[in-house]
Amino acid sequence: MRTMVLWAPDWPVVAVDVPASVPAAVLDKGQVLACSQAARAEGVRRGMRRRDAQSRCPGLVLHEHNPDADARAFEAVLTAIEELSPGVAPLRPGLCAISVPARFYGGEAEAAAVIAERLVELGVWDVRAGIADGLFAAEQAARRALAQDSLVVPAGGSGQFLRDLPIDVLADPDLVGLLRRMGLLTLGDFASLPAADVHTRFGTHGALLHRLARGQDAQPISRRQVPPEFEATLVLEPPLELVEPIAFSLRTTAESFVADLAAHGLVCTTVLIEVDADGSLATSRRWMHPRWFGPTDLIDRVRWQLSVDGAIRAPVDAVRLIPEVTEPLGDHADSLFGGGPDERVERGVARVQSIVGHEAVVSVTVQGGRGPAQRRLLAPWGERPVAARPVGLPWPGSLPPPAPATVYTEPQQAMVVGAEGQPIGVTGRGMVSGEPVRFRAAAGSDWQPVASWAGPWPVDEQWWDEAAARRIARFQVVGVDGSAFLMIVEGGHWWTEARYD
Repeated sequence: MRTMVLWAPDWPVVAVDVPASVPAAVLDKGQVLACSQAARAEGVRRGMRRRDAQSRCPGLVLHEHNPDADARAFEAVLTAIEELSPGVAPLRPGLCAISVPARFYGGEAEAAAVIAERLVELGVWDVRAGIADGLFAAEQAARRALAQDSLVVPAGGSGQFLRDLPIDVLADPDLVGLLRRMGLLTLGDFASLPAADVHTRFGTHGALLHRLARGQDAQPISRRQVPPEFEATLVLEPPLELVEPIAFSLRTTAESFVADLAAHGLVCTTVLIEVDADGSLATSRRWMHPRWFGPTDLIDRVRWQLSVDGAIRAPVDAVRLIPEVTEPLGDHADSLFGGGPDERVERGVARVQSIVGHEAVVSVTVQGGRGPAQRRLLAPWGERPVAARPVGLPWPGSLPPPAPATVYTEPQQAMVVGAEGQPIGVTGRGMVSGEPVRFRAAAGSDWQPVASWAGPWPVDEQWWDEAAARRIARFQVVGVDGSAFLMIVEGGHWWTEARYD
């Protein structure tokens, strides 16, 4: 199978869509990464610094390099090539490879001409093709072809074609420098060395480059797999205003959405729901699920999204379901003995949410933090909680287990005193000023003797920020009646944070 490499020179400049007559350049870290033909005619060259390039061409239009924009622009080229020959292998933006469809188009050069004509229609005016037995030789042929033309290396002639090329085309600065010092200036010089000696001196990587220099590139190209399109859209004609008719109309679309994913062995765990009203996007929201979305879950999310006050002010034209995160179905399948939450529980909670609101029913999980209030993470039921603080970090000053069962929304004012009624505090060195003897867990509650206590666990938070800085010390205090509390002392004042039940 022969290989064709298609090369669009100066692709970063092509991607920014600059007219051919305008001298332009794309900079990366202050140096010219690529420049247009008009800029090259003025003396601008790749690798020049910004100031040198502008001195050569005062009217030079400069753009900062954006790799993502390069890739997005090249996606249209890949799609156009796939319409003519499936199985394109993108090497990098501006460079790709395919297996030559010679028989279909009547020859290798004819196939290259058809593809070049299609890319010119797309706006890529300078595209060059190289055809050879292997990927490396085909790329070198493409770089030596003329604009809108192809260079075909005869079958079995890759080694002969490569032998006169400079050693620099190996694109390995360390190895190229060493070979130059050894007097090997062309690929033919390098290819003439015995393969065993090359492997002994330069290792596996050197042996690979030696095979490429000899035209022995037997590695097949890695064709990209075009991902299937799972986005589902419900178009409402005529547009609807009421939530329930919209939700009812969405059922078939939601079932098809889930079935298409299941057919590919996937489930959706994060979905983006977009709603168009009066011809424009009215609301967009990303929903997450602790397991995966079924048809009923999707309909409920659309219903909740449409029910938000002020979300929809015009008749709804369309609803789009866009899967943002998909995972293998096997990762979420029930085990031999079942697993996951009871579906009846999920449906019951979902019904409560439909009555009181999506945000009104929450689930509690644990995140990182030092105090119990910091570790509590609330998320609407049915959504995957996103922790603001990772659990796995050390969190110096955090409490040892077990965690308190009841965490107060607002700390309650407390008091801890010694044997003579003097307030107990903590010094700047983290030392207790006296032995705790009596305590009161909340204002107005009864005093009781201390049966046991532990601490302090000093915490010095955000000391670099004067406004947010906080120095506290935590204590575990147990009364003679068996009640246990988590208390903090800050600035000489005591507070009860939580209770152990």
